[in-house]
Amino acid sequence: MQADEVKMYSDYKSPFAYLAFDPAFALENRFRIRLRWIPFQLRIKGKGERSLYSEHKARYSYLDARRWAKPRGLVIRGPLKVYDTTPALIGGLFAQRHGRLLDYSRRVYELFFKRELEADDPDAVAGVVASLGMSAADYRKYLSGEGAAAYQRAQEEAAADHVFGVPMFFFEGEPFWGHDRLPLLEHRLTEAGLAVS
Repeated sequence: MQADEVKMYSDYKSPFAYLAFDPAFALENRFRIRLRWIPFQLRIKGKGERSLYSEHKARYSYLDARRWAKPRGLVIRGPLKVYDTTPALIGGLFAQRHGRLLDYSRRVYELFFKRELEADDPDAVAGVVASLGMSAADYRKYLSGEGAAAYQRAQEEAAADHVFGVPMFFFEGEPFWGHDRLPLLEHRLTEAGLAVS
């Protein structure tokens, strides 16, 4: 029986996308689905560009993310600047082509939220790629060629799906935004008769 597709839009600079990553892929073990990871570039304003209320919200968001992360042993430190994560996201597409998306993404999330990876630096991302046994040179070629085109197609798909944040899941066109919406998605998959018996 063919697996149904669930899309997951994600960005490596989102602590909530980090929290959702492994639980989302674990759904493939419990439901007849195929999770399709799609990179999405969050547009975030930096300090001084946000209103006072947005500053309060940003601080609260990281507090909340750390509360969810602590029982799982995950470290989440707020980034010291706003990142254009395009090099890391294209790295995700590169790893996906080589069957290493899960290993790569786990490493990128871990290092980024420990403030040990500059996700906007192609050389730093190439280092992660190489540490997983993939070719840094092939990643660099992919980054400026095929990868850039695949990344652009992903942004166009996100625009067509009206994506506004991450993690965002889609099942049969229905959106579920946030790591804490995974139980709602599971309920929907069960209703659709996709639970593995």
